[in-house]
Amino acid sequence: MGKPYDGVAACQPKFYGPNLGLAMELYEQYLEDPNSVDEEMRNHFEHWGSPLDSQEEPSKSNIPINQVQVEKIIAAVTLVNKIRGYGHLAADIYPLKDHKREEDLFDLSRFQLTKADLENIPAALICPDVPKHIKNGYEAIKYLKRIYMKTIAFEFYHVNDIKEKNWLQQKVESGSLQPECRIELKRKLLNRLIEVEEFEHFLHKTYVGQKRFSIEGLEAMVPLLDEIISQSVINGATSINIGMAHRGRLNVLAHVLEKPYETIFSEFQHAPNKKLVPSEGSIGISFGWTGDVKYHLGSDRQIKKTSTQKVRLSLANNPSHLEFVGSVVEGFTRASQDTRTSAGFPLENLETAQAILIHGDAAFPGQGIVAETLNLTGLKGYRTGGTIHIIANNTIGFTTESEDSRSTRYASDLAKGFEIPIIHVNADDPEACYKAALLAAEYRATFHKDFLIDLVGYRRFGHNEMDEPLTTNPVLYKMIQSHPTITSYYGGKLVKEGLVTEEEVKEIKEAVLARLKAAHELVPKKKEEPIITSPPNSVERELPNIKTGVSFEELKEMNQALLEVPERFQVFEKLSKILQRRQDAFSGSGKIDWGHAETLAFASILQDGTPIRLSGQDSERGTFAQRNIMLHDYATGEAYSPLHRLSSAKASFAVHNSPLSEGSVLGFEYGYNVFAPETLVLWEAQFGDFANAAQVIFDQFIAAGRAKWGQKSGLVMLLPHGYEGQGPEHSSGRLERFLILAAENNWTVANLSSAAQYFHILRRQAAILNKEEVRPLIIMTPKSLLRNQEVASTGLELSEGSFQSVLEENGLGENKDKVKRIILATGKMAIDLHTGLKDVENQDALHIVRVEEIYPFPENKLKEILFRYSNLEEVVWVQEEPMNMGAWSFMEPRIKKILPDAASLLYIGRRRRSSPAEGDPNVHRKDQSRIIKEALSWNA
Repeated sequence: MGKPYDGVAACQPKFYGPNLGLAMELYEQYLEDPNSVDEEMRNHFEHWGSPLDSQEEPSKSNIPINQVQVEKIIAAVTLVNKIRGYGHLAADIYPLKDHKREEDLFDLSRFQLTKADLENIPAALICPDVPKHIKNGYEAIKYLKRIYMKTIAFEFYHVNDIKEKNWLQQKVESGSLQPECRIELKRKLLNRLIEVEEFEHFLHKTYVGQKRFSIEGLEAMVPLLDEIISQSVINGATSINIGMAHRGRLNVLAHVLEKPYETIFSEFQHAPNKKLVPSEGSIGISFGWTGDVKYHLGSDRQIKKTSTQKVRLSLANNPSHLEFVGSVVEGFTRASQDTRTSAGFPLENLETAQAILIHGDAAFPGQGIVAETLNLTGLKGYRTGGTIHIIANNTIGFTTESEDSRSTRYASDLAKGFEIPIIHVNADDPEACYKAALLAAEYRATFHKDFLIDLVGYRRFGHNEMDEPLTTNPVLYKMIQSHPTITSYYGGKLVKEGLVTEEEVKEIKEAVLARLKAAHELVPKKKEEPIITSPPNSVERELPNIKTGVSFEELKEMNQALLEVPERFQVFEKLSKILQRRQDAFSGSGKIDWGHAETLAFASILQDGTPIRLSGQDSERGTFAQRNIMLHDYATGEAYSPLHRLSSAKASFAVHNSPLSEGSVLGFEYGYNVFAPETLVLWEAQFGDFANAAQVIFDQFIAAGRAKWGQKSGLVMLLPHGYEGQGPEHSSGRLERFLILAAENNWTVANLSSAAQYFHILRRQAAILNKEEVRPLIIMTPKSLLRNQEVASTGLELSEGSFQSVLEENGLGENKDKVKRIILATGKMAIDLHTGLKDVENQDALHIVRVEEIYPFPENKLKEILFRYSNLEEVVWVQEEPMNMGAWSFMEPRIKKILPDAASLLYIGRRRRSSPAEGDPNVHRKDQSRIIKEALSWNA
């Protein structure tokens, strides 16, 4: 007899499978009173024999039959658990049959069992959830193999929650997923698959050689999505948000989002916007002003739920950075779930919105942003009540096959670390895909947790339709070329079952093709010259000069309310002293520092009825202990937030310490802002340079989203910046990178030098939310300046005026004839120059101008200042950053354009460097001193 297969015994959870102790308890109960157990168990126990009476060590020949039976039950239990945990290794989940099914792992001989042994064990004893008609262990094992080893396979051993695991086991083993699909459903699935396949065939023939990233090989994705969406609506969702890369995207747009065929065809033909007939509107490109390729575009659709209620279905725009859109869609979804119309934290309703993310099999384990985004799923500031993930698994990435693209057996294995249940399903079995959708949706609705469906298929063509895959993957593609398409395979199956005729299948195909041809006829055939478009006027014009001051008395009242804490609440002593200093901010010579100005700005914005959401790795306290929005009782640790108790607030305020992630969190906040445009959403980097890890979100979404997709955002990004001798990653927010991306008024880039300026720019940003002129705001926030009294402002400066793009140094430049050198600087450099003035004896020849808003470049204001001084000889740009970084490369041509003829332009700062800052604080201080001295030295 073969050796028992026990290689995975250590992985068996103790609570999994039947409770053998319970079986023995029932047996003892039977021995005392046979009628105390049910008839089925009694019939089995009759053959077990009597308990062992002798105290002798038994030999094999004299072991009583009941002990042998116990050993067989243990073996049967082990086999059951192996099938549950590892049945997927033997499952029929690969349409091409190109993977060995490890069925021998479950041979009875490996467990020292025979058919007769199993027939003598009650089914309910080893598998309590099997249907009642299954009576003995042999029937139960056959049933479990059918459940776990066919075209749908399950992995949920890694789920540690007992309640969830038992729920999943019961659902799978009770047979609730296994009943035959209704005839109507089978016909509906066939119709849908024909629509999907014929659409791809039509594109292939009509637009020869054009890229479309066809869905062929994974056609079942569309009916799978149909059912997930349908179940989500039934479960209460009013917003369903989908994120996916380009594989199959056009088909999802056409059939799930119901984007008209003619609109998609017009994009293939590069047709301009044109009215068809008045009732049908226009077709053609109608997004942004530079647009994007057709397989990156998103769409929205309204689904009618009741006569008065509609569901918003959205497919997010996505660049070729495949998986980054996942974090954005999670932000969409959370924004849909939050109610922000009253004070305090937003009210969550996880039922109202559902996220669906479609991943590539190479990208899911290959791109780190996936793990970052999965990590958000259980965090209070980012949870969305469970995302349904689908891996569009065509077993190849571009030309790289699975064994070269990941170190795990399955593309889905990353999800195990987050205890996400996984279904592997054969994409050639649409009925199994339908059942997978049902389980995913029900699990999400029950537990509000993520679920993953690994849809295993293939890719009929190359990475795009211009590739020849036989060049690099000849063996795989010979199999694919001989493999039947989904409609021929499934249609043939239904013909054999007598549910449809071959003639009916032909008629369905002809009807779909007729619709495609009719839509194609609507697209203009005449080739026209492409129209080069520009941003709309609302984008190109400057932001209006908005009065953002708040009355002195209102500020004073808000300040007092923000300093109140409950009785017996013990604020940490050092923090208490800082807060107490704010009591005097509006009296005498009181000043308001950076963090104080920010809190007052938030309070006034909430009072105006604008919701706020702030997140970052240390945002509750602030990386530099400057914010302290959330107070913690020194004795109990209890949290208290004055902003959440502000009686004058008319909207919600959310603040969250984020996980140690930039990419996923910034993507989430961007998505939140896009879906909740009335909300002031702020993301704060721990240090500005850490934004490097989110560069894809900056480049592809925030900087270019409106130009490409017409997707507006008013997101605020706070990037701590300033050279204090703390080394490369703790100095530069990489200002130059945002200026390189600055064009078409796509965002505002500011480096401020006063608390009042920060107060006003935040209020200005809140005022333009949800308006046509809205744009993202990037602020290089200070570090050492946070408590610098040269940056602090008076209450009057907050109550009067508005944000100024340019500030002039008080006390300089008053004698216009004597000014020879104008120094331009920004942020901390401007404060360092101001401080250095005390060592300059003759200041008449100098003037210092602070450029607070670097982009849009304040051309008119700076030009007016420069031409004010008739004897001007030099304009100097001074910066902390190396010459090849910071703002210099951006500013140089723009300053030259407005420079008076008699003046020259000079640069003073650090030399060109590969690293953004020195690592030695002494070296830093020496070079900084040199810069200030050179800038403030004027030799006539």
